[in-house]
Amino acid sequence: MTTENYNVIGVMSGTSLDGVDLAYIAFAKSDNWAFKIIEAVTVPYSTLWRQRLQKAIQLSEKELRELNEEYTEYLVEVIQGFLDLIDEIPSRKLSGFAGIELVSSHGHTILHQPEDGITLQIGNLPELAQKLQKTVVCDFRVQDVKFGGQGAPLVPIGDRLLFPQYHYCLNLGGFANISFEENQKRLAFDVCPVNIVLNHLTEKLGFPFDDGGKIAQSGKVSSELLEKLNGLSFYKLSHPKSLGLEWVQQEVFPLLENSGLKVEDQISTFTEHVAVQLASVFKPESSVFVTGGGAYNSFLLERIKNHKNLNLILPEKRIIEFKEALIFGLLGVLKMRGENNCLASVTGAKRNHSSGKVYSM
Repeated sequence: MTTENYNVIGVMSGTSLDGVDLAYIAFAKSDNWAFKIIEAVTVPYSTLWRQRLQKAIQLSEKELRELNEEYTEYLVEVIQGFLDLIDEIPSRKLSGFAGIELVSSHGHTILHQPEDGITLQIGNLPELAQKLQKTVVCDFRVQDVKFGGQGAPLVPIGDRLLFPQYHYCLNLGGFANISFEENQKRLAFDVCPVNIVLNHLTEKLGFPFDDGGKIAQSGKVSSELLEKLNGLSFYKLSHPKSLGLEWVQQEVFPLLENSGLKVEDQISTFTEHVAVQLASVFKPESSVFVTGGGAYNSFLLERIKNHKNLNLILPEKRIIEFKEALIFGLLGVLKMRGENNCLASVTGAKRNHSSGKVYSM
């Protein structure tokens, strides 16, 4: 049996704006895919970059082009710093670092309106390859939207290939999304916002996030606000479906701001809302593989299980925190192999396809 090996840097920036996740992964392909995360770090955004990315949705087309160029330069610095970090550690040189085949980068989502044929991830310009002197695969979502898809979620192909033993894979990041097999098809969709809202609220109290859900646990759930949140029309839509910051700003933030509740009670109510929405999409007694920053919100996990009997499985820390960087690394490998990395059953595109732009050094 022949085994094919790939050494890849996966790069991901999510809507929760925690920072840029970078993972150095060794993939092996024989009958099945195997992987090892050799090194991984998160480079936190400065206050300035967080503010710029949060406000980018309001920029003109010209200002967005300028931001795209500047953010690409920023990613070059961040990725090169990660490459230098690994290269400077002698023990890492034994792991095959010198054989890095490619850098596979998601970029950062600024606009996502697939119903209008629009999705924009900045940081995906050719300068990445030119300045890093590495082959780069990036800009994975645009082609899917052109094919009539949602352009999201893209992670489910990785769930199918790397974590097939679980009934569901659940990612709790800026948004919650799930993927699962049904009738020999991989299905997936965004369920609801999570950290994109909770972090926004906790920052008002001077905290970057709700550690373990302690703030939510201390507050009171408003049945009136909870009913309004659960009544949002998105939850009545059939999948495939996806969410973006624009929807949160238009539909969720006004409900919270007009509720008249203390911030602690808003956090408590929104946490319960997330638990209700997530519990509604799982079959009882299922195994659910949980990753993303929200996996550390133990109170949220308790509330999900309170609504439905589930086996919530948390993997090792690196997989919890870097699963998306891991899978975007795999998407890049699949692209280079000429294999499909976007599933029509997930995104609603007219066909499966191999997405992403390839830039050579």
